[in-house]
Amino acid sequence: MNVVGDTHLPVEEGRIDEAAEVVRVLDRVREHLGMDIAFLSAFTVGTQLVVATSERTGPMDVIAGDSRDLADTYCLRVAHGELPAAIPAARRHPVTRDLPVTADLGIGAYIGAPLRGPDGRPVGMLCCLNRGENPMLDADAVNVMKLAAALVEDRVGVFGLPHPVAAVERVQQIRRIIDRQDVRMALQPIVRLGTRGVVAVEALARFDQQWFPNPSTAFAAAASGGHGVDLELLAARAALSRLDHIPEDAWLGINLSADALLDPRAAELLLPHGPRVGVEITEHAPVADYEPLVAVTDRLKHAGVHVVVDDAGAGFASLKHVLRLRPTAIKLDIELIRDIDTDPVRQALVRSVEQFSGALAAWLVAEGVESETERQTLLDLGVTYGQGYLFGKPAWELSGV
Repeated sequence: MNVVGDTHLPVEEGRIDEAAEVVRVLDRVREHLGMDIAFLSAFTVGTQLVVATSERTGPMDVIAGDSRDLADTYCLRVAHGELPAAIPAARRHPVTRDLPVTADLGIGAYIGAPLRGPDGRPVGMLCCLNRGENPMLDADAVNVMKLAAALVEDRVGVFGLPHPVAAVERVQQIRRIIDRQDVRMALQPIVRLGTRGVVAVEALARFDQQWFPNPSTAFAAAASGGHGVDLELLAARAALSRLDHIPEDAWLGINLSADALLDPRAAELLLPHGPRVGVEITEHAPVADYEPLVAVTDRLKHAGVHVVVDDAGAGFASLKHVLRLRPTAIKLDIELIRDIDTDPVRQALVRSVEQFSGALAAWLVAEGVESETERQTLLDLGVTYGQGYLFGKPAWELSGV
């Protein structure tokens, strides 16, 4: 074993050059953005572990090997869309000013970009901190961080993060998928819990299993390469081609991020189909300005298109979507539904959301229903609709309808 500098974790023989390359990226980012320190962290079970730092760390008391409760960090909130990627004035921001870590580390400014694993979920962060405020942390600075994160992703295997496929190769494969329109759509029914009758069908994108066994990995790779919206719209067109495969009295749910909805091509695709389709708004990135997004969703609702907030309860961002977009349907996150038949806390949360959805006159759909006891509990709580393996797994064709 060897050590790359005295601020970094040991790496295996033969990987020193790769580890040093990551450190050089950290130093260049720190210098370019005028920050005191850049560091790479890994998300473990409930913990954020500092894996490497820039050679220069200024006055920031952060070293490799430091760990902190993940729930206390900026990074988890940024990865989940609850905080912006750039915070120029951390001690004046309404959320970060009250977080203990702000005072503990003396954070005046922050910027970060997530590193994603094979399933598309964040497995770590590339971050920069500064003691003082930094008004230069704007959208261009965020793009610099995203680019740096993509470069680091090619080398994170050095630090044991689960990201085996090089970022550049993944983006190249995404380009091929878009050029060849190589996407298939699986269908999963949404049913009325009381009768099991199909009322809607969600279209779910599937890609080459060799490259993207988990579809979220493909969308993450597309976003990192600047092709996120194009891939989403390709999947939307593929979904619409399946309209003839669902019952005439059901509507087809199509997943799109806020960024994709703001592209004029999205409305052009959806509006002609009116009540036969719905758009499920996913949380690929935080919404900085709701006004243009509300204008789009209001236009869609006026045409009869269902507007659905997906994964409600998964984080602050999804609840903010509900408040601002006033959707026609709300889908409860699977984590709220799992074991709901035995967990009184989950039951209380779902009961509260059910009352809220009633005030909006919105459908409430429980995702991830897998047992009869879960179905009955949801009915008892007033939930009308459900989706999950109990009613059908994603498949190329719907069965029994």
